[in-house]
Amino acid sequence: MSASTEQHTKISMKLGRIGYLNVLPIYEPIESGDPDVLGDLDFEIVSGPPSYLNDRMAAGELPISSMSSVEYGRRHEQYLLIPDLGIGSRGPVQSVLLLSRKPIKELNGGGILVSAQTHTSATLLRMLLADHYGLDSLRYTTGNATAILESGERPQAILCIGDEALTLRRHPDYPVRLDLGEAWREWTGLPFIFGLWGVSRKTFQEQPAQLRAAARALLASKRAGVAKLPSLLPAVSQTTGMTVDELTDYFAGLVYDLGPEELDGLRAFYAALARHGIIDSAPALEFIDI
Repeated sequence: MSASTEQHTKISMKLGRIGYLNVLPIYEPIESGDPDVLGDLDFEIVSGPPSYLNDRMAAGELPISSMSSVEYGRRHEQYLLIPDLGIGSRGPVQSVLLLSRKPIKELNGGGILVSAQTHTSATLLRMLLADHYGLDSLRYTTGNATAILESGERPQAILCIGDEALTLRRHPDYPVRLDLGEAWREWTGLPFIFGLWGVSRKTFQEQPAQLRAAARALLASKRAGVAKLPSLLPAVSQTTGMTVDELTDYFAGLVYDLGPEELDGLRAFYAALARHGIIDSAPALEFIDI
């Protein structure tokens, strides 16, 4: 094989993608084949809700992927994080919502339906309601909120995330809405990071150069996607039913960087998980060196 041919050999790799609108700026340049972002990489996108990607990462089936923040907390020894890449909010997030038929403080003793798609948001909700609202007698069940509502059932309260939350947030039977990003900010004064991007430690030991290249591509895609986001929104509006103004407001509330304040918020979340006995101890944040 000549040096020229070898130079242009594509590096194929599976890449996990949250199947929600909120990560559009991170993945759009990759998915549209931007050569300045991809270089010699050829990604096979594996898409699904956070819980699905968590399971695939834990099973060692994805070398690089987005994951729930709680997944890193539970199995951090299996992962290295990609620096300066996350999905969260500094206040209202709009797509992680507790929808209730009665005031939040009147929920004690009742039940909450939790989307099966979430791990981090479900854990955050339990801690928020216990510590911030003093609600310690709640029943949690897991299910498909959209399907249950379409069947005519009306649970007392529903935790929904992602695109489902954007669809259900103005449901007339659920006049009370608790935005978990906003509630966390009120509780701690910090941003909340719902998701992270990481690589398999095992795969990184075997293919460090390839995974560093993939991590750099994701960061380049984030920068390019955020820059071109306004030009993408008219087409997104056609497929989501949200107006361009609504989409602009939604994306303005999201953060994709892991700056000092975001990292403090992440550490505070892990400290709370440890305090509640959900994890043994708060993990160190270990990043891939790119």
